[in-house]
Amino acid sequence: MSSPDVAPKDIPILILAGGRGTRLMEETRTVPKPMVTVGDIPILVHIMRYYAHHGFRRFVILLGYKGYIIKDYFRTYAERAFDLVVKVRAGEAQYETLRSDHHDDWEIILAETGEHSMTARRLHLAARYIDAPVFGLTYGDGVSDVALDRALAFHRDHGKLGTVTAVHPPSRFGRLVLDEDGSRVAAFREKETLANDFINGGFFFFSRDFLARLDDSNIPLETAPLTQLAEDGELKAFKHEGFWQPMDTLRDRRFLEDLYERGDAPWHVWGS
Repeated sequence: MSSPDVAPKDIPILILAGGRGTRLMEETRTVPKPMVTVGDIPILVHIMRYYAHHGFRRFVILLGYKGYIIKDYFRTYAERAFDLVVKVRAGEAQYETLRSDHHDDWEIILAETGEHSMTARRLHLAARYIDAPVFGLTYGDGVSDVALDRALAFHRDHGKLGTVTAVHPPSRFGRLVLDEDGSRVAAFREKETLANDFINGGFFFFSRDFLARLDDSNIPLETAPLTQLAEDGELKAFKHEGFWQPMDTLRDRRFLEDLYERGDAPWHVWGS
């Protein structure tokens, strides 16, 4: 049976934002990984604006490590994102925010899910905020140009409990092509995507009934919950052949920053 036809604006998107980001400790000693910036904008906001471009406006951010920093950021988000008028009268200042180029129209829940919780437990603890028959879930440290509208339609059509975006992993190394005797380099190729392999790219959609499979066990979502879902034939893959890039290391961050600063970021579809 297909998922009910709920408009994107009414579908909650959960973003996993509680991990420590140990491979990016140069940045995450002081801020949680989703707050590491690309072009002076936290990667978390890049992700949210990409979803918003496709009509999604309800977000539940699953907090953990240094979650208070994310809370503080969004407490003052209007002042950061919009123009600010300051009127000083009789020694008192009054502040008024004005709309600017960013027309964010969001409802954001900042959900405390424990500093040491793993991903399945974080989702279980946030289940009370999922009031629609379908919801989205993604990681707070990766960007893509995946067609979210098509992924949602795919999820609705197949009628299973879950959909995961399947992406090609980027190669960490370049590749040498050798000639027949194995001593001459016939071609030198820079890093490529591994076109014959697929990995979990996040950008999930789930039917709400999936939540009944979760409990308070402190385990990764990617182990028993998704493994069992796949074994039961309830997990389908939406194949994405385009851009996908996690921000696992400082090199990844520099790569994303370079794309963004050059104006070549495939996920940057919401304007300036």
